[in-house]
Amino acid sequence: MKVIVIDNNTENQRLDKFLMKYFNKAGKSFIYKMLRKKRIKYNKGKAIGNEILKSGDSIQLYLSEETIDSFMESKIIKSTSFDFSIIYEDDNIIICDKPAGLSVQKDSHNTNDSLNDQLLFYLYKKGEYLPSKDSVFTPSICNRLDRNTGGIVLFGKNFKAVKALNDIIKKREIDKFYLTVLEGNLKNDGIIEAYHLKDRINNKSEISSEFKEGAKKVITKYKKIAENGKFNLVEVDLVTGKSHQIRASFKFIGCNVIGDTKYGNSEINRFFKIKYGFENQFLHSYKIVFKDDCGFFDYLKEKKFIAPLDDIKEKIVFDIFGLKGEDYIEKY
Repeated sequence: MKVIVIDNNTENQRLDKFLMKYFNKAGKSFIYKMLRKKRIKYNKGKAIGNEILKSGDSIQLYLSEETIDSFMESKIIKSTSFDFSIIYEDDNIIICDKPAGLSVQKDSHNTNDSLNDQLLFYLYKKGEYLPSKDSVFTPSICNRLDRNTGGIVLFGKNFKAVKALNDIIKKREIDKFYLTVLEGNLKNDGIIEAYHLKDRINNKSEISSEFKEGAKKVITKYKKIAENGKFNLVEVDLVTGKSHQIRASFKFIGCNVIGDTKYGNSEINRFFKIKYGFENQFLHSYKIVFKDDCGFFDYLKEKKFIAPLDDIKEKIVFDIFGLKGEDYIEKY
């Protein structure tokens, strides 16, 4: 018999969810079969699977070592470079600045290191994350940015932090702001309320004023910081968070994010590529603010964290609008 004791890093989750992570090569049918047959017990008694684990609880595995090993796969930490910079870090969270061009998570189209890979290796090097075969928790990124969008990404270092971050993001207890440069005629301030429909085959989003089957309502607030007659420097408050929402929403009202090859103006993009070597969309997640009611992260309430623009974006803003980044970021 093997005994697993629940600690602070694994409590407050369902027993069946925990077991699925522990036996990471097993299917649900195996987990529930072992529970029914009392080959897996919870606090020495029969379990259903929906029990909520508490620190100090125990799980008894009446299984052979060979069976246990056959349903478990060792976690591998990949050695990576560190392309991100850290804005803030404590025992629970890393707030980092992701460069444009780096994917947040690895997917089928990305064989290079992801930001998540880099952060895991960073914790491993510090000795704060030591994966083992029977480890059920992996630190994780909690918000996503497109590969070609730079800026703030939140990373939970323990189970409670990941759960709390996901919860406060869902409840909008963190305000997220973006900076973008748009080409086109834009009102001083505004709110874009429309419907969002994702074309998953072509990885493109459609924004429309009328509801279509499968569409979700999206809200994008914006404030103009500066203009020069052709271009606008804009702060965006993303009320909802759908794929490509900012880029597609501004396209919907007749404006283009410069550098955006999917929704933007190819002639404008070519100009910025030739003059500045600029090859990503000008969209940067530059500021987050923890609000009053942020639960587990109450110690960060009303705290503001900023990721400044990179050198190329800074130069573009200065050349077009005559503004230096820190001046207008602090002002607005």
